[in-house]
Parts: sequence; C-alpha cells; structure tokens
Amino acid sequence: MIDWINFTPWTALAGGLLIGLAAAVFVLFNGRIAGISGILGGLLRAHPGDVGWRMAFLAGLMAAPVLYGLVAALPEVTVNAGEGTLLVAGLLVGVGTRYGAGCTSGHGVCGISRMSPRSLIATATFMFAGFITVYIVRHALT
Repeated sequence: MIDWINFTPWTALAGGLLIGLAAAVFVLFNGRIAGISGILGGLLRAHPGDVGWRMAFLAGLMAAPVLYGLVAALPEVTVNAGEGTLLVAGLLVGVGTRYGAGCTSGHGVCGISRMSPRSLIATATFMFAGFITVYIVRHALT
C-alpha cells in the first residue's frame, strides 16, 4: 500500500538523476565504477595514487547529509532492530558484497547501465533476497 501523504516522486526522481549523473561523471573522469564496497575495500589494500580519491569519495558520502541538513530538515530515522540484528545484518551485507563481487551501487547503478550480465543477475538476486527477507520477517515470523 502506498503512503500517498508521504509519497515524494519528484524528490526521488531528482535523487535518482543525481546518483546517475554522479556515477557517469565518476566513470568519465576517473575511469572507475562508483561501487561503494569496492572504493572502501580498496583502502584496505591501497595502491599508490588510490588513497586520495577514495578518501575524497567517502568523505563526500559522509558530508552530503550534513550539507543537506544545513538547508533542509533531515528525515527522521527509525530503526526497528536491536544492536545484535544490525551487527549480523551488516556482516551478512559485507560477506555478500565480497561473494557478489560488488554491492548494490556498483551492480545496480553502474553495472545495469552498462548492460553487464553479471550485474543484471546480481541485482535481480539482491532484489529477490530482499523480497524474501521482508516477507519472512514481516509475515512468516509474526
């Protein structure tokens, strides 16, 4: 069911366009895919000349909501999970990005736009796993 009162198609469209534009500019100027797990993972085994742009990219990810908060109200964040659940979920996401050779930003945004078969399969798998998880947590376990 759609929450029509809080439905924000124009801001969602603008956000999607900005993400797509940023990914395109990143690949044009840097020659690399804007996959967050790969950028962060690259800091753990950094090659000469790679640290600066990786740190700048990650700093921009952290600075963006702070800058946005200066001009508009940030949405309220509600997490309906305990620390243990969040820890296990984070570890599963980390393991999944290693086995899947990337994350949703690398495969879903950049890979699909390049029509990468591996990314199409990975993104379909992410989505299917998400659907199943939501169904189990919200319907089967309650």
